[in-house]
Amino acid sequence: MTRNWTIGFSLTLVFVCGLAVGGFGHWLYANNTVLAKGQKPAAKTPEEARRVYVEEMQTRLKLNQAQSVQLNAALDETRAKFQAMKERRRPEVKQIQQEQVDKINGFLTETQRGEYTKLREEREEKAKQKAATGGGGC
Repeated sequence: MTRNWTIGFSLTLVFVCGLAVGGFGHWLYANNTVLAKGQKPAAKTPEEARRVYVEEMQTRLKLNQAQSVQLNAALDETRAKFQAMKERRRPEVKQIQQEQVDKINGFLTETQRGEYTKLREEREEKAKQKAATGGGGC
């Protein structure tokens, strides 16, 4: 009888230890992100990305105050040029998107078209929310 109790206790102990080691391993995996040497975590907003970029430029290149001002001016100018380019291309992009919508509506049933319209509205709303929180670039 004592031998059966010892075997049962040993198996239970091994099982509990396995759970503990597995849980700890999962915790380590889930809570530690591996980044390449010197790599920083991705920024969440364009403003944060710019701040991280400017800090890295100032640190690694040892920019003086005048150079930092020039860097920010160059980034502002580049941002303005990209924004202007996006605005010029917007009508062309809208036309291509509308052609796609028309083609898709062409093979959908009336019921499907209604649901497709809802789906597109939901996607547009998500895109607007994403754009409001920041969409990328320095």
